[in-house]
Amino acid sequence: MKFITSILFATLCALALSSVVVVDAFGTPSKLALSGVGGGSTFVTSQKRQCVVVEKTPLKGSMSMMGGKKSKFGIFSPAVIGAKVVLGDNELKKIRAKAIGLHSGAIGDFCSWAGASHMRTPLIKKAKENGDTLGFLV
Repeated sequence: MKFITSILFATLCALALSSVVVVDAFGTPSKLALSGVGGGSTFVTSQKRQCVVVEKTPLKGSMSMMGGKKSKFGIFSPAVIGAKVVLGDNELKKIRAKAIGLHSGAIGDFCSWAGASHMRTPLIKKAKENGDTLGFLV
């Protein structure tokens, strides 16, 4: 009886191993599987290929700040829009960059004078946030 049971067991194991097809994480079928339910790891067989779509953001001509956030319409926005019409977009960007550079320099000088050089970056970020709220970054 033991002999028949062991032959039956060996036959079932051979049939099980020969007919099981496992799909790995990349969708490639494989016949070699010795563990898990159904002949393979449930972790490996549960993975599927995924396609990720990344949207491209416009680099020029948008009215957004760095970080992709829309600029707010503030009290100085009409003056900035008027300057953009009169001076042109490129000239306004040059003037704005010069003003931001001078203001950042003044913040840096103040932080050095006050002995709070660790506060330079947070103060510049706060100035950018206030400029957005007031409408300078439209």
